Amino acid sequence: MLRSYYNADAVEAGLDEVGRGCLAGPVVAAAVILPRNYTHPVLNDSKQLSRAQRETLRLDIERDALAWAVAEVSPADIDQINILKASFLAMHRAVDALTVRPDHLIVDGNRFVPYPMIPHTCIIKGDAHYLSIAAASVLAKVYRDTLMEKLGAAFPAYGWAQNVGYPTPVHRAALREFGPTPHHRLSFRLL
Repeated sequence: MLRSYYNADAVEAGLDEVGRGCLAGPVVAAAVILPRNYTHPVLNDSKQLSRAQRETLRLDIERDALAWAVAEVSPADIDQINILKASFLAMHRAVDALTVRPDHLIVDGNRFVPYPMIPHTCIIKGDAHYLSIAAASVLAKVYRDTLMEKLGAAFPAYGWAQNVGYPTPVHRAALREFGPTPHHRLSFRLL
């Protein structure tokens, strides 16, 4: 059972990102503030859920959250500043977009660039321990998967509807045959 909060005395936002290891598309992050003693029978790390479960959960999270936001950083910006900094930037943009200002951030992972004036705690595998981080992982994944599906319609050879930009054999074969698209991260080893 995932925990509903890390700090009982704070308005807490969970943060997570998706798409760091992809060759194409943006890196996407979400920030979610859930009610203090929130529970959900299915909510878990997005990687442990089916696509149908994530879609249903997205609706539940958007309905139940005190505030939520999704933000992205483009492949061009990733190439300019690197994927780690881009991941942190996406998380900062998600916090910027929240309609409720949190007192504390809990961040999936072991590193984070501090957000101005809001303390944070990094939690390794936080999306498997805290509901707000799991909720952020679900929102970020559904948003990014949907975006990559749409981009894939314009570039079907790369298989983005299935691989969402990750380096699968189909994706690499298309890169060898057709080269990169405007959505590829040129600073990554594409082949």
